[in-house]
Amino acid sequence: MQIIQLTERDDQFDEAVELYWKTWGEEGGKVFYEDAMIHSLQDPSGIPSFYIAIDERQAIIGTYALLRNDLNSRQDLRPWLACLYVRVENRGQQLGAKFLEHGLKEAAKRGYHSLYLTSDLEGYYEKYGWQQIGVAYGPSGDSIPLFENHTNQ
Repeated sequence: MQIIQLTERDDQFDEAVELYWKTWGEEGGKVFYEDAMIHSLQDPSGIPSFYIAIDERQAIIGTYALLRNDLNSRQDLRPWLACLYVRVENRGQQLGAKFLEHGLKEAAKRGYHSLYLTSDLEGYYEKYGWQQIGVAYGPSGDSIPLFENHTNQ
């Protein structure tokens, strides 16, 4: 498996947009992901940045993104690790852990000391050194646990 920034794989751009949208998006929201991903290509060393994992056949087996915000109330924090996904048939191989480690390194390269995420998945992120530091609120008012990890910058 190889984790690469989408800017390095123009040939898989459309496939990546489709996967991000179908995994994380809402009905009719494909244009949201496509527009964000197109504009991320303008500054490969900036944020947002979208990543894919490919296997030996060059098939996309997972995704994650570094974002300026994650559509929640904690707009004072950045960057955010979001859109972490591993295809069902590739789970159980520590790919999620590799994405988390990769995200921390990428955030450090960009000068950040911490990386944030929100998730209601219990016990997963803590195994990899993430600490719950509170909650964030979505546009509907629902809360979700907020996690932080340090980049060793």
